[in-house]
Amino acid sequence: MQIGSYKLDVPLILAPMAGVTDRPFRELCLRMGAGLAVGEMLSANPEVWQSEKSRLRMEHSAEAGIRAVQIAGSEPELMAQAARHNVDNGAQLIDINMGCPAKKVNKKLAGSALLQFPDQVETILKAVVAAVDVPVTLKIRTGWDPDHRNGVAIAKIAERCGIQSLAVHGRTRACLFKGEAEFDTIKAIKAAVDMPVVANGDITSAEKAQWVLRHTGADAIMIGRGAQGRPWLFREVAHFLETGRHLPPPSLKEQESLLLDHVVALHGFYGEFKGVQIARKHVGWYLATQDRDGEFRRAFNALTDAQAQLDALGRYFRSL
Repeated sequence: MQIGSYKLDVPLILAPMAGVTDRPFRELCLRMGAGLAVGEMLSANPEVWQSEKSRLRMEHSAEAGIRAVQIAGSEPELMAQAARHNVDNGAQLIDINMGCPAKKVNKKLAGSALLQFPDQVETILKAVVAAVDVPVTLKIRTGWDPDHRNGVAIAKIAERCGIQSLAVHGRTRACLFKGEAEFDTIKAIKAAVDMPVVANGDITSAEKAQWVLRHTGADAIMIGRGAQGRPWLFREVAHFLETGRHLPPPSLKEQESLLLDHVVALHGFYGEFKGVQIARKHVGWYLATQDRDGEFRRAFNALTDAQAQLDALGRYFRSL
């Protein structure tokens, strides 16, 4: 799959997820076989750029892989400014968020709320594309609600504006993350435009990934929640798409190694205090199917020291 001047080695993309796809997780997913990993959503409001959270999300110069940054907002001038600022800080690809269903984003007429206003969509897309010399991509949902699935119309606008790739989550804003994603709208979008289309939503297995690609005709798939606690899903999907055979699941030893590497990276990236806090949710995802009663995770979440977290994980895996 080609996005502007960049060619992905495999048609697998890590979805941008606020609070999840930070640099440690992106680099781990790239290690595990993702062809592209998109960073966490950044506000286009410059008043928040000086916060510690935004500062960590905006530093891209030392990253591995194609440095892709997602921005969100509703004002064309601020979106253009945000795109330029991130490119100046090392971003090689700018993604525009018009898919987030969160109330705090939508009440500012950003994210998927913009799908109600095609004229504003066009104005924003034109402003951002004109502002930077790197590829600009777009992520949307299929529409605002099931009665207003206007994804095809939005896709045509995006193509006219010079968007280089379009990712589509197979739900409307009103659906949030409820029910099952539908892919017929994504299929219709792919048939309506010539630019690359990426299918997203409920892709949690190699078989589902293959089915989605075949059903929609999409150029790639985007995996979000399915990779939380399972970054090796990218490796498994890539192998299945190439060979038609399943890779064996990672051994407990490899799972321990990956989890410890991830937690150490979180401690290093955020510092001990914040890193310890953020590690808790990732450990919860990794161990959700093993620690079924949650006893270990409750004890782990009470730890406040980085080394104590590593020691506890070592003991846990030895007990298995």
